[in-house]
Amino acid sequence: MCCAQITFSCFNSYFSYSLHSTPITDHLPGEGPQLSELTGLFVLRPESVTDITFVAKVDSSNLIKRPVMKWLKGKWLDLGSKAGKHLQFKESYDRNTKIYTYEMSIIKVVDGDAGGYRCEVTSKDKCDSCTFEVSVQGRSGDRHLITLLSSSIRRIHHYYRATSVAATDVGDADEDAGELDFSALLKKRKEEPEVDVWEILKNAKPCDYEKIAFQYGITDLRGMLKRLKKMKAESKKSDAFLKKLDPAYSVDKGQKIHLTVEVADPDVPVKWFKNGQEIKPSAKYVFESVGNKRTLTINKCNLSDDAAYECVVGEEKCFTEVFVKEPPITITKLLDDVHTVVGERVEFEVEVSEEGANVIWMKDGVELNRDTAGSKYRLKKDGKRHILIINEATKEDIGTYYVYTNGGESKAELEVEDKELEVLQNIADLTVKASEQAVFKCEVSDEKVTGKWFKDGVEVEASDRIKISHIGRIHKLTINDVKASDAGDYTFVPDGYALSLSAKLNFLEIKIEYVPRQDPPKIFLDTGSSGGKNNITVVAGNKLRLDVQITGEPAPTVCWMKGDQVRKNWLSSFTSHHTRVRYFICSVLSEAEGRVRVESEKNVCSFVIEGAEKADEGQYSITVTNPVGEDKADLFVRVVDVPNPPENVKCTSVGEDSAIITWDPPAFDGGVAVKGYLMERKKIGSPRWTKLNFDVYESTTYEAKKMIEGVLYEMRVFAVNGIGISQPSASSKPFMPIAPTSEPTRLTVHDVTDSTCALKWLPPEKIGAGGIDGYIIEYCKEGSDQWVRANEEPVGNIHYRVKGLPVGEKMLFRVIAVNIAGHSPPAILSQAVTIREIMGQKQIRLPRRLRTKFITQVGEKVNLVIPFQGKPRPVVTWYKDGVPMEDRTVGTRTSEVDTILFIRSAERVHSGKYTLSVQIENMSDSADIHIQVVEKPGPPIAVHVTDIWGFNAALEWKPPKDDGNCEIIGYTIQKADKKTKEWFTVYEHNRRPSCTVSDLVMGNEYSFRVFSENICGLSDEPVCVLNVFTPCPGLLYNPSPYKEMDVSSCPKFTAPLVDRSVIAGYSAAISCAVRGNPKPKIIWMKNRMILGEDPKFLMQNNQGVLTLNIRKPSLFDGGRYSCRAINDLGEDEVECTLEVRGMSMQFSLPTTM
Repeated sequence: MCCAQITFSCFNSYFSYSLHSTPITDHLPGEGPQLSELTGLFVLRPESVTDITFVAKVDSSNLIKRPVMKWLKGKWLDLGSKAGKHLQFKESYDRNTKIYTYEMSIIKVVDGDAGGYRCEVTSKDKCDSCTFEVSVQGRSGDRHLITLLSSSIRRIHHYYRATSVAATDVGDADEDAGELDFSALLKKRKEEPEVDVWEILKNAKPCDYEKIAFQYGITDLRGMLKRLKKMKAESKKSDAFLKKLDPAYSVDKGQKIHLTVEVADPDVPVKWFKNGQEIKPSAKYVFESVGNKRTLTINKCNLSDDAAYECVVGEEKCFTEVFVKEPPITITKLLDDVHTVVGERVEFEVEVSEEGANVIWMKDGVELNRDTAGSKYRLKKDGKRHILIINEATKEDIGTYYVYTNGGESKAELEVEDKELEVLQNIADLTVKASEQAVFKCEVSDEKVTGKWFKDGVEVEASDRIKISHIGRIHKLTINDVKASDAGDYTFVPDGYALSLSAKLNFLEIKIEYVPRQDPPKIFLDTGSSGGKNNITVVAGNKLRLDVQITGEPAPTVCWMKGDQVRKNWLSSFTSHHTRVRYFICSVLSEAEGRVRVESEKNVCSFVIEGAEKADEGQYSITVTNPVGEDKADLFVRVVDVPNPPENVKCTSVGEDSAIITWDPPAFDGGVAVKGYLMERKKIGSPRWTKLNFDVYESTTYEAKKMIEGVLYEMRVFAVNGIGISQPSASSKPFMPIAPTSEPTRLTVHDVTDSTCALKWLPPEKIGAGGIDGYIIEYCKEGSDQWVRANEEPVGNIHYRVKGLPVGEKMLFRVIAVNIAGHSPPAILSQAVTIREIMGQKQIRLPRRLRTKFITQVGEKVNLVIPFQGKPRPVVTWYKDGVPMEDRTVGTRTSEVDTILFIRSAERVHSGKYTLSVQIENMSDSADIHIQVVEKPGPPIAVHVTDIWGFNAALEWKPPKDDGNCEIIGYTIQKADKKTKEWFTVYEHNRRPSCTVSDLVMGNEYSFRVFSENICGLSDEPVCVLNVFTPCPGLLYNPSPYKEMDVSSCPKFTAPLVDRSVIAGYSAAISCAVRGNPKPKIIWMKNRMILGEDPKFLMQNNQGVLTLNIRKPSLFDGGRYSCRAINDLGEDEVECTLEVRGMSMQFSLPTTM
């Protein structure tokens, strides 16, 4: 059986006062008896354990602020950040007793759960704490037995002051000695010497470790021995460090921490490492060096900074571990119970300690989230506030609602009751006479409630005489033409409510001797119109109600007519309670029904039109008749409405930033004169309409301004009358504000003949967004203002020849630019032009590059353009070498101003003198062009060695037969040794047909070759002299046959593969080196399988250095890798192990007492 032993021991703190209570069982060694009375903030302390659950209760009746509970292990580890499946925390609050209950549960206890624990509660300026220890002694089966041995409770009632954390003298304890006197206890503890367990363990024998652990209450002996071993290893004297890092540091998340060492040499460099990786200075990691101190500051610590750190000085290191504490998410504002009625909105609100925290909502053990809550529940986050919203509460929502965080929980009860029905108006008793109407009416608070009517316990059924209605909160029972059988008790019972409303109907039967009275009928009609005419004006869609008072005895019959049409289908009669006059009403439909109807009430007959339409307009008449007489009244109903939209909206002209818009008035003005119009415009593609006027514009022509040139717009117009604004008109066709261009510039006369005149000009300076569609050229005689258009369609060029002009007349010319906006202002010649041929002097303007010999290579294109001038158009003739040119491979093309000589592929036969002749009548001019077509020369002739002496050899040759049609500018001489057979240049651009080759090696055989060179380059083929021997004078050498050295060898690895350990996701490489002749074939294998052409692996061979690159290896790429080298003489193989490690790293926390 597994036994987990729990011990509650004394815990030292920085607070000034502490109280020790009597242990529940035996006291710890070295401590005397303690008080057993528990006082302070705790009501119940974790003094018993069931299923590994610790319970603490706190009385908050005297606390100003809600208490905060922390569960800690050791001195610093906040267990709230470790909440999960293994550690669970609960928090609840009893509103009646004002007691908070805190629970901590350890699920499936393991050996690592052993150690010291502490629970600490704080509330503004008060705090209290309790410590206990858990040790796991053995295991049997699946159950743990927890035994409570002893407890030591510390309580503190202390208000924080500036000096509260400082140590307090014994005499100061008397200041708070009213309720609790700690002075004697503090004196006793002061007399006891402090015991350093670490020093005892350092000096003790290993066989005494268990005894010391039992005596001083050490529960994690194994962890302390590991720490002791490390301390002994670090206690060795260090030559580099005066002071090393502490074994461990702790810091709250978001805070900064300083790691400081002292080095012996103030100038020695220091390196800092985190998990084996060197740290570089940055905004997060700050290095400081002051004298012998070296400090690493880590700013804004987060969970990634929870790691092992080391400081390296030379070859010496010191280590430490930094633990980042993440505070648990606690609930700062608890849930409140809610009591509501059915159908009301319910909100549960809770506030947590941090923004963006995750909380879990549950109802009766079922989690409420966005998937399971549906549309009934809605979860909302607002900073630290978390809200659960129930839109319409029902009785199914009754229950307990929980909210959980990783550091606390809260719950609240929801009670939902039926909504009470309130009677706003009760039904009253009625006493009616025969043929009168009885109405029972009541009003309740809920308009959705339905009900039933009963008479003497029997449900009342609706009929033609009995009407049952329900409008909003009012329920009505109407009985027409009451009879004696209708008398009785009437009750209204709402559905779903234990409620009933009752009243009694009394029937009053009166016998009256009736004496008929006879009065002629009379109509009292007042429409409020002037001129004695009964005119009524109503706006379309509105309701018209005309009340007409009628008198007469016996009751007259009323008939409404429109024009000659009688608006009646049947007669209905009723009896007025006030006048006892019988009326007969003629209407289209029954009373209170239909759009056009007649209603009656008391002495009034009402004509009603619901939602007046244009068709309702016309002449109406009302006629009342009885046996005594008849009366008639006429009236005219006029229906007015907003006008129809304007029609035919269009743009008639545009400017640079404006446009003229016109439209037609609406076809129907709505019966009221149109006051004016409102205009809107928008850009094409934009949904936004812009108002152009806010005051009514009366005209049907409008100039829209402040538009952007080149942008498409469209317009729409609204008509306005006294009733309102019409619907918008149909949008106009898109139009673009565009201005005509400015006038063309620099209009000049280019050429004049006997009947034509050639003009040239430049485009306008200002063109605008409309561009230019072309130009119109016009002319007229000098002194006349009748301009004649020269071209039917606009021309796109900036030159034009006007033809058909009279010879000898003086003519004026002008040019106009045309675009979509219209014609520009004209550009007019300043002086008149006489239409007459002008003889121009002939002249050939030979380009500068053609004034000397024109040289080109064989196969290239030749395209020579030679401008000339002269009037009239000259005659052009080409000659070659003084003979008219007839070669079809040479082409010419001549225009009015130039001539072109072109050869598609030049040959050497095209070389020569070309003459251009230009002739006008009896005058001529000519120009010569020398063309030379060249190519590479042929090889030299008769190359031979004329003399050999010492280290020198004399060569001579003759010029080549073919010089490539140009001068030979030199020769290039090269030599080659018979052994190497590599050619080396001896001379370049040698002008003479001979040379002396020096620096030869005596006894070697040489070959020589010579290239000829012209402006095209070296000749394609050289002339060679082979096997020229340079003898050694006075010596006779008989060389032995040359035998090449055999360097063949089997493959041999000179550098083996080395085992490697890499991190997954980072590219890796393994290398080795091999030699062998002939060059060996390399094969890479993984686990004896050839890798082949897998793109994940890149194989390289650089001068025998073999490298296998592995791109981003995964855990599956680990294994045995081998490299095999094979040639004809043998093979060799090396192998290594590649280990691929994952990215995640685990850190072991230090064990504390």
